[in-house]
Amino acid sequence: MTDDHRRRNAFSTRARDAKVPWRFFDARTELVDGLIYDEQAVERNKGRQLTKGERGCYSSHFAVWQEMVRNGTRQCIVLEDDVIVDWAFLEQLCATDLETHSIPYLRLYAKVPTFNRVVRRNFLQHSRSVVELVGHPYGTQGYAITLEGARRFLEACATVRRPIDDQMDRSWDHGVRNYALFPAPIVEEFVPSGIGTERFSAGRGAAYHAPRQRLARWIDRQRIRAKKLSVLSGN
Repeated sequence: MTDDHRRRNAFSTRARDAKVPWRFFDARTELVDGLIYDEQAVERNKGRQLTKGERGCYSSHFAVWQEMVRNGTRQCIVLEDDVIVDWAFLEQLCATDLETHSIPYLRLYAKVPTFNRVVRRNFLQHSRSVVELVGHPYGTQGYAITLEGARRFLEACATVRRPIDDQMDRSWDHGVRNYALFPAPIVEEFVPSGIGTERFSAGRGAAYHAPRQRLARWIDRQRIRAKKLSVLSGN
């Protein structure tokens, strides 16, 4: 966030000895060009409209992917400014061509434990694994992404129907595998959320509880179960 100088200063201080190039990317506060906000779909999926902070978060990540595609950036690591980073490990990660490992998107952190399967052990470091997540781990605190991953997310996320982390998690829908590092090389600092907390206290509207939407959520759960079985079988 451009107006949160304390967070930026804290991040800069922690990153002063980092041996990889990095820069701040100014957060967006409104929907960027290329995004369509589907008000009815958001209401059905969340039972409310997205907050200004959620819309800004969505737009900010979308804008990063747009810049990658526009500039032909082959790979980058996206970090929010409230994280504490293992820069030594990220130096190795930056030097690794994830495309050659068939990893277009790699989470560096998750907020919620969810189903996972180890797909690669000792990745870049002894006792560091790549796991595939299925479900809703939530959060966009940090991830590595390739140009192909950016292109695929631009397509999958062009219509706003839910928060950005929720949409990115939906591997059973858009097909971008939800790979993650374990243990995580970053941790979220204990500071107030830049998105705000009012979204947690908002009630759900009638559209969320409608029979058609309950059926849609049931179908989604079946697709998640099918995805878990597919991952367990190695597909």
